[in-house]
Amino acid sequence: MALAPSEIKQHAAGKHYIQQLKGDAATVESVQKGMRECSWVHLACHGVQNVSNPTESALLVASGQRLTLSSIISLSIPHADLVFLSACQTATGDKELQEESVHLAAGMLSAGYQSVVATMWSIMDNDAPQVASDFYEHLFKSSPPDSAQSAEALHHAVRKLQEKSGGKKPFMHWVPYIHIGI
Repeated sequence: MALAPSEIKQHAAGKHYIQQLKGDAATVESVQKGMRECSWVHLACHGVQNVSNPTESALLVASGQRLTLSSIISLSIPHADLVFLSACQTATGDKELQEESVHLAAGMLSAGYQSVVATMWSIMDNDAPQVASDFYEHLFKSSPPDSAQSAEALHHAVRKLQEKSGGKKPFMHWVPYIHIGI
C-alpha cells in the first residue's frame, strides 16, 4: 500500500502492505518502481527547487540521485492516490512566477496523485517524523484507511504538534505543512 519510513510501519501494524526503501536502496529506479506499484507513497528526503527550470526540481534519493519533477510527471502511475512529501520546500513557488504553480507538489498532482501533503518552506528535522506519525495514526484508525481523510489527518497532526509545546511552538514549526488535492 505505501512506501514508508519505519516510524509509520507501526500504524499499519500488519494490516497493510508496506514497501520500505532506505538509504542506498532508495535509488531513482526503485522509487519510481515503488510509485508505480503503490497507491500511497511517503518520501522522507531532501527536496531542491530549480527556479530557472521548475520541471528539474527534484527529490534527492540514494546517494544524492535526483528524482526530477519531469521524470515523475512522465511516469505511468496507475494506483496514484496519496503522496506525502516530507521534504523541505516541496510546495514553494517562485516570486517571479506567482501565478504559476510549478513545484514538486503540483507535479505530483499532474502525475495523477489525488492528495498531496507538502511543505511551503523548510521544516524542522525533529518535527517531520512526528507530523508524519500523527498523520498516519489518524488515517489508519479507519479500516480501510481513506486518503480522502488526508486533509483532516494533516490538520490533526499539525494540531498535535502545536499542543505538544503547550501552544508555544513557533509557527515556523507547523505552518509550512499543506494539503492539496482531494
